[in-house]
Amino acid sequence: MSKLVQSHSELESYRKAFEAAMQLFEFSKGFPKEETYSLTDQSRRSSRSVCANLAEAWRRRRYRAAFINKLNECEGEAAETQTWIEFAVRCGYLDRESGRVLYQIYDEVLRLLVAMICNPDPWLLPET
Repeated sequence: MSKLVQSHSELESYRKAFEAAMQLFEFSKGFPKEETYSLTDQSRRSSRSVCANLAEAWRRRRYRAAFINKLNECEGEAAETQTWIEFAVRCGYLDRESGRVLYQIYDEVLRLLVAMICNPDPWLLPET
């Protein structure tokens, strides 16, 4: 697994999270003005944070605990993003089908993250 991956941007979890964050960004352009400092900013921030924390986790692969900790942060941000998606749908800012698709992408991201958290050894760098 990790032997083939040279950069965080090659991780399936990263690619899926990045594309989902970009989709959410596009959808959020249509959110009402009164949501600028709440739903819009928060959903953009948490969705981007999944990717940023994954990049940071990748660079902390020398230290098992640090790597897992950053992956846990990714997991939390992905779950938070799902919550914002639910709010966007319930408030009528995002259509149900688009929300369902985005939510499912984050489910897949979460599945991949949890798999890495539960089995980090293949991803870790050898100790020097």
